[in-house]
Amino acid sequence: MSGRLFEQEGREHIQCFDPRSGAETETIACTPIESIPDMVAQSRLAQTEWWGQGLKRRKWAIQDLHESFLGSADDFAALLAEECGRPAGEAWTSEIVANHHLFKYWLSHIDDLLTAFPIGLSPIDYPGKRGRVVLEPKGVIGLITPWNLPVAIPLRAMIPALLSGNSVVLKPSEHTPRIGALLGQLCDRHLPPGVVQIVQGGGAQGAAMVDAKPDQIFFTGSVRTGRQVAASAATHGVKVGLELGGKDAALVMEDAEIERAAAGITWAAFGFGGQNCAAVERCYVHESIFPAFLEQVIARTKALRPLIDLGPLVTEAQLHIVQQHVTEAAQAGATIHTGGQAPGPGFYHEPTVITDAPHDSRLLREETFGPVLPIVPYSDLDEAIEWINGTHFGLTTSVWTKNLELGEALAPAFECGVVTVNNHSFTGALPDSVWCGVKDTGEGVTNSRFALYEMVRPRTILVDSMKGPREMWWYPYNDALTKVTKGMITLATPGGSRLDGVKSALTGLLNRWKADN
Repeated sequence: MSGRLFEQEGREHIQCFDPRSGAETETIACTPIESIPDMVAQSRLAQTEWWGQGLKRRKWAIQDLHESFLGSADDFAALLAEECGRPAGEAWTSEIVANHHLFKYWLSHIDDLLTAFPIGLSPIDYPGKRGRVVLEPKGVIGLITPWNLPVAIPLRAMIPALLSGNSVVLKPSEHTPRIGALLGQLCDRHLPPGVVQIVQGGGAQGAAMVDAKPDQIFFTGSVRTGRQVAASAATHGVKVGLELGGKDAALVMEDAEIERAAAGITWAAFGFGGQNCAAVERCYVHESIFPAFLEQVIARTKALRPLIDLGPLVTEAQLHIVQQHVTEAAQAGATIHTGGQAPGPGFYHEPTVITDAPHDSRLLREETFGPVLPIVPYSDLDEAIEWINGTHFGLTTSVWTKNLELGEALAPAFECGVVTVNNHSFTGALPDSVWCGVKDTGEGVTNSRFALYEMVRPRTILVDSMKGPREMWWYPYNDALTKVTKGMITLATPGGSRLDGVKSALTGLLNRWKADN
């Protein structure tokens, strides 16, 4: 594994591995479980001070953090290679440049997104009253994040959470603890003590963090663990945002631009070593272009260079899952056109293109999370859509076609949270777009104002300048009140007599306070 837990001198530690070679690297001390409630309590105290500084000062601090992040880009890229086996091209595009844009977006838009908005109050129905809704931080945001995007996934939540006045407790994956530690060090340099805290360790530390009752938890990971987190949080009344993976499909239509589709789907299938919840794990191609498309994908796949274009699996356990899916499909009659082996070094698995996999195989139904691309021909569009929807995940789907209107019109047919036409996967890096799913993918939201709304509480503030002794709807209830309200409804009813409505409302108003019953 790329992060193994062990006891040393009475304390739990993480043994780190380089997945490119399988060699041991550093050891990281785990956070003692008994100290986690105190950390969350300290974070809650720090949040009060952080919120009290005001948005302008928070923005200054996050701007400093942004500059420090850019200044540490080489350090992050090096750790991404050492902990994830990430090729330099992927590290810089997906985890450095993309996060640079993430900082810029939130710093530019947070004022507008947090601006209070007025409540619509009719001066006739509610005279002398004004109201607004303000957005205030929930408090302590708990993040439990995975190893496949160990910089981007935490920052997508941390930046809006911090700007909106929350504090953050982050538990990075035990497979990428050094990257989590570096994020914590940068935050310590620019933020007040306790505003961001790092919990190192495995499942026990994550469970303890949930039990410490932060105000909101965001979890990205497996369905099984996500459900455990949600169940535990529910006992404490803590809301959880879940992003639990995908089994994404690409639909290549008869009129697709074959060269672009083959290039884009090859990248979307094998980028990050296939360890991307939005990787293309199933590809359905119209039978008329299937041979030409397959030929191009095979050629592009064979051209990928180990550890330059394609990194290893991050963990040995994930490598075994990939091998199982490939082996089972081959035993059931699937054809492996290229790849299929795990020759190393380290946890490296060859990029693999497969056809003829049975529709009920794990390769076409369960998340593989590795560099394997099954390609399936289709003749009937409705049947292909049925196959695409025939999984318990629902994150993203892509359609490849020259008919852009048709591609866009097909979007409602797919059971997923993101649909792209002639591209795939990259929208998670767009801070203004919504990244979300359906079914077992979970109900969590990443990016955009909708993610921010998961981190804040709306508060209504209403101010009444009326000086009269009573409101119309206050006691006493009497016949005059009934006349007023009936008159109002008569006026609002299509076809109702406006004369009768006005008469009833005015008569009621004139008599409202003449009697107490």
